[in-house]
Amino acid sequence: QVQLVESGGGLVQAGGSLRVSCAASGRTFSTYTMGWFRQAPGKEREFVAAISWSGGSTYYADSVKGRFTISRDNAKMVYLQMNSLKPEDTAVYYCAAGSRWGYGTNSATNYDYWGQGTQVTVSS
Repeated sequence: QVQLVESGGGLVQAGGSLRVSCAASGRTFSTYTMGWFRQAPGKEREFVAAISWSGGSTYYADSVKGRFTISRDNAKMVYLQMNSLKPEDTAVYYCAAGSRWGYGTNSATNYDYWGQGTQVTVSS
């Protein structure tokens, strides 16, 4: 079992930066692929970024590539550094843990555990 708790969301102006964090608990955290997804009002949940269990591989949605960076550490934390934020980045951001890396990494169905989400609002 893995429990995930996000934090760090908030209100930021367009062009600004924000870092959201995900605290994980559970003995097998280090074996999981970790991902970030987001969901804006009235829209489907969409993939943002993922990082492999070793931290050696990352994968980003085209919409955030070059602006967002995902990372993880040995203290069971996963981070999403968001720079050059745009109003269209406004959403609830969710942390997720999954058992596979590779095909399907950007699909929500690949992930077994989810956090409760943290709101990120980017004003224009």
